[in-house]
Amino acid sequence: MIDLLTQLLDFIRHLDVHLENIMREYEVMTYLILALIIFCETGLVVTPFLPGDSLLFAAGAITAKTGVLNVWLLIPLLFFAAILGDNTNYFFGRYLGNRVFTRDYWFLKRSYIDKTQEFYEKYGGRTLVIARFVPIVRTFAPFVAGVGNMTYRRFIGYCIAGGMLWVTGLTLAGYFFGQIPIVKNNFEIVVFGIIGISVLPILFEVVRAKFGKRG
Repeated sequence: MIDLLTQLLDFIRHLDVHLENIMREYEVMTYLILALIIFCETGLVVTPFLPGDSLLFAAGAITAKTGVLNVWLLIPLLFFAAILGDNTNYFFGRYLGNRVFTRDYWFLKRSYIDKTQEFYEKYGGRTLVIARFVPIVRTFAPFVAGVGNMTYRRFIGYCIAGGMLWVTGLTLAGYFFGQIPIVKNNFEIVVFGIIGISVLPILFEVVRAKFGKRG
């Protein structure tokens, strides 16, 4: 477990280097590799730790740098992977529901579901859009929508809107701004900055809940 976390941290720290190596080695197969990662992060409740936000930004930046991939093909493919992942998670939640979470697992905590449920109570269906930009919650939001019996028609509307904003916004941000010298020369800081900004809503809710209880 520690080795896995160490490798993941190293991958995130040097995301631009690893991604560039993958693009140059696998070329068009990189489309499939990136789509698979996005699908796993959004579609499998056991992989909420994958770096979705920073990966999209880095994919856009390295695409602009190398020219190996076409960003206008990459975006719809990653969008489709995200939607497919959400749908997988939604139906997994609808048919299995809370039976899966009778206890905690080392890779899956009941608290993740509870935190996502709090988002639903506060934001309603908009959670599926907002959660796109919040790690962990992003992975569990479709699952909780299925558990809560949200109608599929309502779910898919929010799902598409959130997926379009998430994939298009972050990928194009990387594509257009990733080669600016200050960003390029401080890519590791930028990646961790994206992660930090992403988790701010969770930290805000934790602090608010803590001080709210004291009040």
